[in-house]
Amino acid sequence: MSRVSIIIPMYNEARHIGRTLLAAQEAARQARQDCELIVVDNGSDDHGPRIANELGARVLIVPGVHIGALRNRGAAVASGEWLAFIDADMEMPADWLKSLLEMEGRQGDVLGLDLDTPGQAPWFAQAWQRRSQRPGSRPLHRVQWLPSANLLMRRAWFERVDGFDETLRTGEDKDFSLRLRQAGAQLLLVNESVALHWGYEGSWREWMSKELWRQGSHWQLLRSHGPSLRLLRFPALSIGTWGMDLLALIALLQGQARLGLMLLFISTLPALVLSLRQSQRDPRLALQLWTLHGVRLHLTGAALLLNLFQRNARRPARG
Repeated sequence: MSRVSIIIPMYNEARHIGRTLLAAQEAARQARQDCELIVVDNGSDDHGPRIANELGARVLIVPGVHIGALRNRGAAVASGEWLAFIDADMEMPADWLKSLLEMEGRQGDVLGLDLDTPGQAPWFAQAWQRRSQRPGSRPLHRVQWLPSANLLMRRAWFERVDGFDETLRTGEDKDFSLRLRQAGAQLLLVNESVALHWGYEGSWREWMSKELWRQGSHWQLLRSHGPSLRLLRFPALSIGTWGMDLLALIALLQGQARLGLMLLFISTLPALVLSLRQSQRDPRLALQLWTLHGVRLHLTGAALLLNLFQRNARRPARG
């Protein structure tokens, strides 16, 4: 029986880490796997490290680094043939390890579960999570990238690409996925069961703050991987949206109300297209995503400007 090392980056997650660790332990029991739990803390000032230690995890304190470095530090001390990375606010289902270990090698090399939010999450957090879910009619999906909220792979794949990029504030999952695919790995998203994301955004302000932070990785990814349609697409849409808004404002200031309103409507079309692609033919979800994508496109433009002037302050690396 090979060993699974479960690595959990954390910052101020005392509310969630107990649930995360207990669910991971149950998944290991059901899979009948020898398992070690490694929590890599980014300098929390709550009781998260103590709770993790009491529940049997090995706790490393590594303050002042980005989230990729936390995951790499955990992998460096891990003893397992298998490496699993989960965030500190994830509740993994009991069949997580059993089902994914059975699929590895035959159907995919690097595997992750689809995500959902608990029922009490606000509408914008639920809609934002649903946008990335794959249709339930197909339990397995070959994908170009996997979010790092939960990943499972053999250590050999992790070592082949030298782990996570420690210089990236965010977007480390896209970078990691790109390098894995270049190395020949098959990425598989599974939604026979889903992981619950308990660290959902509880307010509009928190959602906007997180999105502004997440969008700050575009320039770094372009510098690392060079220009590509996948990496340029969303920044280009954002710049186009800001440009149309500026033209609309100029038209309105010049008294051309009809032209200004037409330009404002045109500026909403990229968000509409994105929402329709992800709405799963649900009109209510489409309207919700239209609003959220519109806000996100504007936040991306702001993040690009902040990044150019190096004003995107470092956030603690939350898992």
